[in-house]
Amino acid sequence: MGVAATPIAFVQAIVLAYHRYGKDPAGALQKAQIAPDLLHDSQARITALQMERISDAAMQELDDEALGWFSRRLPWGSYGMLARASISAPTLQLALSRWCRHHGLIAPDITVALETAGDTATIRITEHRNLGALREFCLVSVLRNVLGVACWLVDSRIALRCVHLPFAAPAHRSAYSVLFPAPTQFGCAQAAIIFDARYLDLPVRRDEAALQQMLQNALPLTVLQYRRDRLLVQQVRQALLQHPSDTHNAEGVAHLLNVSPRTLHRQLREEGASLQTLKDSVRRERAIDLLLRTHKPIKQVAQAAGFQNEKSFIRAFKTWSGQTPAEFRRNNGAPASL
Repeated sequence: MGVAATPIAFVQAIVLAYHRYGKDPAGALQKAQIAPDLLHDSQARITALQMERISDAAMQELDDEALGWFSRRLPWGSYGMLARASISAPTLQLALSRWCRHHGLIAPDITVALETAGDTATIRITEHRNLGALREFCLVSVLRNVLGVACWLVDSRIALRCVHLPFAAPAHRSAYSVLFPAPTQFGCAQAAIIFDARYLDLPVRRDEAALQQMLQNALPLTVLQYRRDRLLVQQVRQALLQHPSDTHNAEGVAHLLNVSPRTLHRQLREEGASLQTLKDSVRRERAIDLLLRTHKPIKQVAQAAGFQNEKSFIRAFKTWSGQTPAEFRRNNGAPASL
């Protein structure tokens, strides 16, 4: 059934929702193959498939896709309605804005808002009432839901820069590395996910037929890690430009982007690119700019372009241009003064 990484606390929250509605969770637990004794073990974990099964059973039995989080039910199909309102948007930014606005109409207990500042986008949750014992499960689920829908709409992984949560780190905090593949900060003012604003410009790639197919099996969206990242090439270029001394190898680039080197290489390959090609392109552009615009010695140009020594820079530059850096500088006129 997969790796058991989902904390039992989320199952306890679903059981609490059953009790609030005066119903017995035994059938849902059985469908998910979760032993009732497990509910008393705070360190217990279940698999993503088990969580999917108990959530699906509970949403249908309780007729509440919010699983008791809010002051009124969200009947079966509510979140599908939000997705339907978003698919006609031309870009992710408009699609998410619609999703957030409509979420406020069906669940006024919280406000989900999309904000942008410079190159950063934030989806933030403002709470309008005490969510009580279901607070953690509610906030985490809403964030994962909107992130999953956003990824699905643009058919791309959306790499998070960080996650903010407004409660103390729980006993199962280690599970958060699976729940959100990004640095997670607890004790923040509000719940939020932060990511590169350039994702918002990506076009929505789904239509009504794709929506119908997705809604038949929508729950995996909240845990699905997309393989494709349509911004990865741009992000790698930016990392190479901004951190030349930290990106000599795949490990350095991968660390800056919060992925493994293996994932980095695989995703670049899926985008028809390679790390070496991108490194060559960025280094060549920087070297040419410095050679033509400044009086910097070749050794300093090599270092600024991300090379570990002058010899390797000269060798690479000759491969690119057929000339040494000094010859290139001479043949293209004297550089401007600094």
